[in-house]
Amino acid sequence: MKIKGKGKVDYLLLGIIVLSLFLNFYLLNHAGSNEYYTVAVKSMMKNFHNFFYASFDPAGFITVDKPPVALWIQTLSASILGLSNFSVLLPEALAGVISVTLLYVIVKPQFGRAAALVSSLALALTPIFVAVVRTNNVDSILILTLLVATWALMKAVDKKKVRWLIVSVILVGIGFNVKMLEAFMVLPAIYLFYWIAMKTSWKKKIIHLAAATVILAAVSLSWATAVDLVPKSERPYIGSSQTNSVLELAFGYNGISRLTGQQGSGGTGFEKGKMLQENQSAASKSQSTGQGMPQMKSGESSANTAAR
Repeated sequence: MKIKGKGKVDYLLLGIIVLSLFLNFYLLNHAGSNEYYTVAVKSMMKNFHNFFYASFDPAGFITVDKPPVALWIQTLSASILGLSNFSVLLPEALAGVISVTLLYVIVKPQFGRAAALVSSLALALTPIFVAVVRTNNVDSILILTLLVATWALMKAVDKKKVRWLIVSVILVGIGFNVKMLEAFMVLPAIYLFYWIAMKTSWKKKIIHLAAATVILAAVSLSWATAVDLVPKSERPYIGSSQTNSVLELAFGYNGISRLTGQQGSGGTGFEKGKMLQENQSAASKSQSTGQGMPQMKSGESSANTAAR
């Protein structure tokens, strides 16, 4: 927020930030949340087991159809402020304001103050952006995560330090654990920009990008691998998957299916999970979850469609 010299505040940027705060937070508690994720946050507040797996229900029967990072943040917010529409919407709304500010920081060094102000203002006023950050869908946190990754990439080229490239791909990997393969849409641009803009030999560029790819894969698949290694009888069914696998969910329902448009409602995965749980759960757990099953089934099917 500094221009022309130390101690100078960019009041136009400050005005854009205030505008973004108004658009994102005005009557936020009345904006209404996606009940599918709000129910999950309520369940995740119960215990660490539900928190880690992003369990949809308090009994830890089935997970939501997304990885947990954004929901972890929402759960922490709800734990501090109490579960409400405002507490689950707060992280997304804040992420939107920070994204508007960060876009200015990214653009200004390369293209100047005017371009940075126009970029930030355009993002703050984009209707779909405002609409998204006023929900508890995970897109706003994904946007912020990828913008921070972009900032780190610019630092890598500016400072000629490969460690900033590593920071960038780590953040993309975290983005994968927000909304899976959608986070990878920026990777071609990241790799191409680094290859063109980084002032070093092509051999070093190959080594740098290869190391970054290994780290990216490790971070991206860390939670999915940890979950899939747990015996299926000891963890929730992976919601919207067909094989009770996070990796299948990532590359199927939350991956290729989003490019081809062949998305199901997740009902099949839910039915398989129900049968599996009935066979493997203790009698006491079956009794405690049985009455809620019909509502949960219809709720998940309808909310999955709205939560994309």
